[in-house]
Amino acid sequence: MKEIIVLSGKGGTGKTSLTASFAALAKNSVLVDCDVDASDLHILMQPEIQQTTQFVSGNLALIVPYECNGCNKCVQHCKFNAIKTTDDGLAIDPALCEGCGVCVHVCPNNAIKFNPRNCGEWYSSSTRFGPMVHAKLGIAAENSGRLVTLVRSEAKKAAQRTNADLILADGPPGIGCPVIASITGSDCVVVITEPTVSGIHDLKRVLELTSHFKILTFVVINRFDINRDNTTVIKKICFASDAKYVGKISTTEEMNQAQMAGKSIVEFKKCKAKKEIEDIWFHISTWIN
Repeated sequence: MKEIIVLSGKGGTGKTSLTASFAALAKNSVLVDCDVDASDLHILMQPEIQQTTQFVSGNLALIVPYECNGCNKCVQHCKFNAIKTTDDGLAIDPALCEGCGVCVHVCPNNAIKFNPRNCGEWYSSSTRFGPMVHAKLGIAAENSGRLVTLVRSEAKKAAQRTNADLILADGPPGIGCPVIASITGSDCVVVITEPTVSGIHDLKRVLELTSHFKILTFVVINRFDINRDNTTVIKKICFASDAKYVGKISTTEEMNQAQMAGKSIVEFKKCKAKKEIEDIWFHISTWIN
């Protein structure tokens, strides 16, 4: 079983569209959306949810009003200013509480409960291309890296149940904790970038990250024709690093039309971009197999 993570240094480069296209081209795969903060793979995959499970992570402090004597020790020790005075006494703002537990420790009346925190939910679904695992982190919730690890683990279980040969993951943008949780232990990373100043800057950051973790990395240039000089710069960056340049995708109106139809470009109609993505997938699948 192989695991491919599709990344981008920034949002809006075509990461989800490329993942959906790979899903259409691959056979016997499991999909996983690791962008738990702002998932959108489901828009193209239109999954049918089979199971919903709560994601419980960390703790949330809660003051019991009738047990609180108003000594304000919790207010004095809270470094996040999460405890406020209200008409009904002291109360904790769940959006500001970091779940550190200091208030619970200093309260002389044991008036603060430290309950498990519901941070969102994750889903096991079916799609036209096979099983899919995805999630939604709650508003102002934390532990996105832990949720990414969870959905990847569940995707592997789904792959084992279905005897899938491949796990395809739509990763988060950037290089932060969710990205590290997405790529750790994976077989390879596909980085999709664009020939802009910000695209080149963020590509370099992602390549530094994958090089640090010694992960096989492929680079795809989307909308390469909007700046051919920068496309050449990106190719030179790949040749000077351990990353393997595997192809470029043209700017086409068909890509937008496919997205509006809720399909990947390789399902939609014959066009230049479709053939380019098919060639890219052939090169990547050849390398990993």
